[in-house]
Amino acid sequence: MNILLAEDDLQLGELTSFMLKKKGGYKVDWVKEGEDAYVYATTSYYDLIILDWMMPHGDGISICQKLRSDGYTGAILMLTAKDTVKDRINGLDAGADDYLIKPFEIDELLARLRALSRRNFAPLIEDKIWIQDLLMNRTNQTIVKGKKNIQLSPREFQLLDLLVQNKGQVLTRDIILERVWGFDAEVSMKTIDATVKLLRKKLEMVDQYDLLKSIRGVGYTLENC
Repeated sequence: MNILLAEDDLQLGELTSFMLKKKGGYKVDWVKEGEDAYVYATTSYYDLIILDWMMPHGDGISICQKLRSDGYTGAILMLTAKDTVKDRINGLDAGADDYLIKPFEIDELLARLRALSRRNFAPLIEDKIWIQDLLMNRTNQTIVKGKKNIQLSPREFQLLDLLVQNKGQVLTRDIILERVWGFDAEVSMKTIDATVKLLRKKLEMVDQYDLLKSIRGVGYTLENC
């Protein structure tokens, strides 16, 4: 499961991110401000978002409301020290699917995430994206054109998905590293370039020779889509 964690407490955020990866086996992106949470959530694909109630530059409630009004249908879990019934109602009415009061045990958080993952939040219509006459299928991570059906690796698919969601924009290698591998991953820029090269070869197998462009010294972009 691909998770976005928005938590401004450095110690709690670092511990929670680490335990979600180690004990839960999840891929986690961690941000510390509300504005960043909104940007990440609207430019990358996440199965579930964990939002701290109180954050600088956008609190969890307003970010949750904004995402729901934009059509985000994935699971949202709210973290907060506010424990009154009114506070819980406000969080749920803002669009949160669950509510966990601080301080909490990591095992309880993991149990709640497992429960949320068993619920079907993703709209089926969003599982398939057309790029001109090329079909990208999020369910089985393939690209299809006519009778040609090409399987992508998880990293290749995450990279393509990120580029599609930001089509026409040049994404730097640093942004790609942070969004696909995670900011704390021990990955070199050569690994990113190698993944791009493999993805480009697979795009060429479905006759997409000019879709993925390299911008020398900067990064990559999708054009003509």
